[in-house]
Amino acid sequence: MEKKMAISPSQVKELRDLTGAGMMNCKNALEETNGDIQAAIKVLKEKGLAAVAKRSERATNEGRVFLRQMGNKIAAVTQVCETDFVAKNDEFIACGEKILDLIFEKGYTTVVPELSDVLMTFASKTGENMSIKSVVVIEVPENATVGYYLHTNFKIGSIVVINGSADEKLKEFARDCSMAMVLYKPAYFSMDKIPQNIIDEQKEIFKVQMNNDPKDAKKPDNVKENILNGKIKKYFAEQCFVDQPLVIDEKNTVGKKLEELSKEVGAKLSFGDVKLLSLAD
Repeated sequence: MEKKMAISPSQVKELRDLTGAGMMNCKNALEETNGDIQAAIKVLKEKGLAAVAKRSERATNEGRVFLRQMGNKIAAVTQVCETDFVAKNDEFIACGEKILDLIFEKGYTTVVPELSDVLMTFASKTGENMSIKSVVVIEVPENATVGYYLHTNFKIGSIVVINGSADEKLKEFARDCSMAMVLYKPAYFSMDKIPQNIIDEQKEIFKVQMNNDPKDAKKPDNVKENILNGKIKKYFAEQCFVDQPLVIDEKNTVGKKLEELSKEVGAKLSFGDVKLLSLAD
């Protein structure tokens, strides 16, 4: 029996880069052709496994977010494709669930070839460009509470961890926070996390607007400065997670509610991991 040629990882990578086929499919093709790259490409094309590479530049604006909690670990996978039709396909969904299985089984925390290959095998059947956009894995500390939310369209979700207590009272709040995050899609965690150049740029815009307004232009400089600071605070508060209103209590903000609950449970609470999961990111 003829002994198969040993195939190196660099050969597999080269074939994968050329064809877009899965790692195992590339390895098998190289073994079948005794390491001949061009012959291996032909084998993959004949099997329909190299077709995805031709579509690699097509936009992938559709897809699905997958979320799962097991014990103290939460994993999220953002899987993208070209069309909503494929995003709703049972096999596409099964790929996402299989990828989650592997993440929990093998402890993966990033996109690795074994995970990509699950999706690439399905991609070769559909002819669509698709990929795993991100993998997020969070281990919830022992003295902490987690809440998560996946929107009904499966295109956006979030995870919110509250450190300091595992009190039952915090579970509903953590979920409310994650719902607020999906609804308002904050760009920043808090005001102090916003780059100063972004604030300065918006400040200049408001200054020009005020100077062009006959009512504001005539006001004293100290009054204009107070108005300007108020505009800046309001403008960026709408983009900050801790300043967002809660979905079920719009008169209260996420940050203020956290302070209230700290007193109720008798613990110093703080936000840990806060993740917005979206096809657009």
